Amino acid sequence: MPIDMHSHYYGGLVDGLRRRKARPSVTVDANGRLVLNAMTASTVMSPGYTDLAARRAFMARAGISMQLLTFPGALGVDVMPIDDSRDIVRDFNDELASICRDSGGAFVGLGGLPLADTTEAAREMRRLRASLGLAGAIVPGNYFLSASAADLLRPVLEVANECGALIMVHPGLMPAELPPQPFADNSILRASALNLQASLSHMALTLLTNGFLDAFPNITFQVVNLGGTLPFIIERMEAIGASRELPVSVTTAALRRLVYDSASLGPRALETAARVIGADRIMLGTDYPIFEQSNVLDSIALAAISPTDQAAVRSGTATSVLALVG
Repeated sequence: MPIDMHSHYYGGLVDGLRRRKARPSVTVDANGRLVLNAMTASTVMSPGYTDLAARRAFMARAGISMQLLTFPGALGVDVMPIDDSRDIVRDFNDELASICRDSGGAFVGLGGLPLADTTEAAREMRRLRASLGLAGAIVPGNYFLSASAADLLRPVLEVANECGALIMVHPGLMPAELPPQPFADNSILRASALNLQASLSHMALTLLTNGFLDAFPNITFQVVNLGGTLPFIIERMEAIGASRELPVSVTTAALRRLVYDSASLGPRALETAARVIGADRIMLGTDYPIFEQSNVLDSIALAAISPTDQAAVRSGTATSVLALVG
């Protein structure tokens, strides 16, 4: 029963975003199609962005039994000024909770947080768990590019720890940050593949080396996309630690303190991560509706890992994680 632990839902945001004149916003093109205007790009929204029937049809084609639906963190709505974000985030969370309750177990959810005000964000974190029954929240990854930035989230993390939440660390800006400038050439590939994967490694490193996992032991931290480049360079990090005097070093064993999803990556990346980190810390991810390939389970089947490890990635790890957050 495969479980997809990385997908996004936009339906609860469209009405609010259509009223906005600046990015992020939703407009209608000449053909009557909804266009999502994110921080740096515009995308025609396929039915899967908002239509639950289309989403269920994709799940049936792909052989997925359950999806984790999240607030679309990279969009930037959660880091808008608090007067702009508070109501739209809360309304989205209310709708997401209703969808999950009525889904017959097909959907579980991670809400958004109005992060321009950490007091408001902490209050909403508590509401997600205590009142709405959601598994936790998605948080912009730029908060974890340094220990000082992550410290800004401590009020939110304290509540998440009290409530035993799942926190998805996903690429996204902090409040008041400007979107990155495009590269001079091959901008999408450099930004959305090379830079993004490297940045995820920085985020994981922050969590692993600054005491956050010890301070918040009841939070399950999920780093997306197999932790970026970390599975491929951890041996170099260990070599550096062995040859130099570092205040903190990172070992392969330490990577197991986090969980990861396989969104948008293939069998070669998966088999490397499974051998380095362990398949029991890795979960299936699709990044739907950004990616809509219905052959996503092939990435697991084609990976040179054992049937036991394949089963862990398909559903075993996710089942354990979801059990932790009720």
